[in-house]
Amino acid sequence: MSGAPQASTAPLGGRSIGASARRIAELAWPVFVGQISVLAFSTVDTLLVARYGSLDLAALAVGSAAYVTIFIGFMGVVLAVSPIVGQLYGAGQLVQAGRQVHQAVWVVLGLAIFGSLLLVFPHPFLALSKASPEVAVKVRGYLFALAFSLPASLMFTVYRGFNTAISRPKAVMALQVGGLFVKIPLSAALVWGVPALGIPALGVLGCGIATCISMWAQAIVALVVLRRDPFYERFEITGRGGLDAPDWRALRAHLKLGLPMGASILIEVTGFSFMAIFISRLGATPVAGHQIAANVVALLFMMPLAIANASSTLVAQRVGARDVRDARRLGWHGVVIACGLATLMGGAVFVARDAIVGLYTSDPLVVAAALPLVAWLAVFHVADAAQTVAAFVLRAYRIATAPLVIYAVALWGVGLAGGYVLAFDTWGIAPESLKGARGFWVAATAGLVLAAAALCAFLALVFRRQRAQARITPAVRA
Repeated sequence: MSGAPQASTAPLGGRSIGASARRIAELAWPVFVGQISVLAFSTVDTLLVARYGSLDLAALAVGSAAYVTIFIGFMGVVLAVSPIVGQLYGAGQLVQAGRQVHQAVWVVLGLAIFGSLLLVFPHPFLALSKASPEVAVKVRGYLFALAFSLPASLMFTVYRGFNTAISRPKAVMALQVGGLFVKIPLSAALVWGVPALGIPALGVLGCGIATCISMWAQAIVALVVLRRDPFYERFEITGRGGLDAPDWRALRAHLKLGLPMGASILIEVTGFSFMAIFISRLGATPVAGHQIAANVVALLFMMPLAIANASSTLVAQRVGARDVRDARRLGWHGVVIACGLATLMGGAVFVARDAIVGLYTSDPLVVAAALPLVAWLAVFHVADAAQTVAAFVLRAYRIATAPLVIYAVALWGVGLAGGYVLAFDTWGIAPESLKGARGFWVAATAGLVLAAAALCAFLALVFRRQRAQARITPAVRA
C-alpha cells in the first residue's frame, strides 16, 4: 500500500512554542502515562520490599541495577526501529515501515539469549557490589526470575517503538497500564504470601516472578493486537504469514544506529545504576536510602522521557517528509518545554522531600540516608531533562555516535568515576560532607550538567549546518 500517512499531511499549526507544545503534548501524554505504569512496576516492588525487610531491599537495589543495566542497554539497540520507522512513515513508505518490525524481532532474538545468560550468571554484578552472602542469595533468585522475563520485555519494546514512531502511543499505553493491573496483586501476593492459598512469602523473589508473568502477558496481547487490529493492515506486518527472513541490509542499518544508541543508553543507565552497586559496599542502610532517591528520580524522569519520545517522533516524521524547518523547530521547542517543566517539578520535590521520603519508609536511619540525596534532585532533574530530549532529537536524525562519546566522558568519567573518588575518598581530598552516597550524587549531577550542555551544543551545530546547507542548495540549483 502506498500514499502518505496522515501524520505527514496534517496541518502543521503555527510556529510558536505554544503550537509545538500542543503537538508534542498530543503524543507525550500517552507515553507519560504508559511509562509511569512501567515505572510503577519498580515503585510497587520498592514500597512492598522496603516494608518487608532491609536485606530484601538491598537485594532489590543490586538486582535492579544489574537487570536495568542489561535490559536498558539492549532496549536501546531494539529502539532503533523507532527513528527508522518514523522517517519511513513520514515519507509514506508504510509497507517498508512494517517490514522493520520483522527485522527488529531478529535483533531481539539474538539479544535475549545473551542477556538471559548474563542474568542467570550474575557473578560480575555481585563482585562489583561486594554484597553479603545473605544479600547475594536473594539477588540470584530475583535475577533468575527476570532472565525469563527479558525476552518478553524486548519483544514488547518492538511493539512500543513501532507504535510510537507512527503516532499511536495510546496502543502502547493501554497494554502498559493493563500490565500494571496484573503486576500489583501478583507482587503483593508473592512478596508477602497468602497463607490461605498456600502461597509462601517470597520477598524480593516474588517481585521477579510477578514481573515475568506480567511481561509475558503484555507481549502476547501485543501480538494479538498486531494480528487482529485492522489499523495495522496497511503496514502488512502479519499479512505475509510468519516472520520474514533476515534482511541483512535492513539489519545492518538497524544495528548501525542501534548499537551506538544502546551503548549510549547503557552508559547513561550504568552511570546511575552502578552507583547502587558501589554504594552497597557502604552497607544496607546507605543503599536503601539510595534506592528511595533513585526511585524518585525515575518517577520524575518519566516527564522528560515522554517529551523526548514525542519530540523525536515528530522530528523523525518531518525529516522523512523533508520538512527540515519544522523538524528543527520541534526539536528545540521540545528541549525548552522539558527544561521548564523539570524546573517546576524539581523545585516541588525539594520543598516536599520530607513527606516524599516518609511515603517509602519510617525507619529513621533510612530516612536520614535518603533525605540528603533527594535534596539534589532539583538540579539533577533539570539537567537530566535537557540531555534526554537533546539526545532523542539527535537520534531522530539517525545521529548516535557523537552522543555516545559525550555520555562516556560526562557520565562515566565525571559522574561515576568522580563519584567513586568522592564517596570513598580514594585521593584523600574529599571533604567529609561529600563522602559516602552523597559524593556519588554530587558527581552524577555534575556529569549530567556537562552532558546536557554538550548535547544541546551539538544539536545547535547540526541545525546550523542544516541552515547553511539550505542556503547553499537553492544557489547551486539556480
